[in-house]
Amino acid sequence: MIETKFDYNGEISWCPGCGDFKILEALKLALSELALEPNEVVVVSGIGQAAKMPHYLRCHCVNGLHGRALPLATGVKASNPNLTVIAVGGDGDMYGEGGNHFLHAIRRNPNITNIVCNNMIYGLTKGQGSPTTPIGTHTSTQPGGVVNRPLNPLLLALSCGATFVARGSAADVDRTKELLKQAISHKGYALVDILQPCVSFNKTHSWQWLATAAKWIEGEGRDEGDISVAMSRALESDPFPLGIIYRAEPGKTFEETQAPYRSGDTTPLFARLPRYEAIERLIG
Repeated sequence: MIETKFDYNGEISWCPGCGDFKILEALKLALSELALEPNEVVVVSGIGQAAKMPHYLRCHCVNGLHGRALPLATGVKASNPNLTVIAVGGDGDMYGEGGNHFLHAIRRNPNITNIVCNNMIYGLTKGQGSPTTPIGTHTSTQPGGVVNRPLNPLLLALSCGATFVARGSAADVDRTKELLKQAISHKGYALVDILQPCVSFNKTHSWQWLATAAKWIEGEGRDEGDISVAMSRALESDPFPLGIIYRAEPGKTFEETQAPYRSGDTTPLFARLPRYEAIERLIG
């Protein structure tokens, strides 16, 4: 593994063979190749195996409640727009417990990157069906097979107005790293859903399955800003398309609409000199 300034040298508690290792590698390489410094990056997460990722990075970390990474990340970015803010979690954390926050974060359009480690299962709690588990998959709580239709996160993000929607694969660190670099560089909310196996609790969607179930679509000469084409792509699942599904101009970000930054000054409030005269008028 290539050494980066974001490396963590302690013990990692993921199962051997977990796809999170490869996603962590791709993220560290992306941050390093973007020439970012650890003190410039904040990685926010909720609860779950994927949500442990900030613990294994040398940068700022905010670990919150289950499903609550996106409002935390939005607040961090609004408090200091000069930080690079990334929200990371699993498919259950982001699309299940965090489903409402997922929808409304896209509507607000904060300048953050949302990485979802999608193994189609709840791994931390030992194999329950998640929002993205396909129909018929046998799980610890659905031994007869999942009966609910799986959520389509890419289509949902597009329908809510996301201006950067992509899918990566833990089986391809190099190309997923490039996706992450482009997502982090995108101004506005950016979703990168990354397919990965859970080697302990999802025996159906394994490394072998991932090798044949997804296909990179880059280099096809298509218009990345065509929403109709993007929605058609998002509906494909045999194979799942990998790469940038949609990219468009984001318009104003959430931070730019907030009173302290409407003038274009991105100096965070804590770094500004107090307006003593205004305080004196307030307290009489």
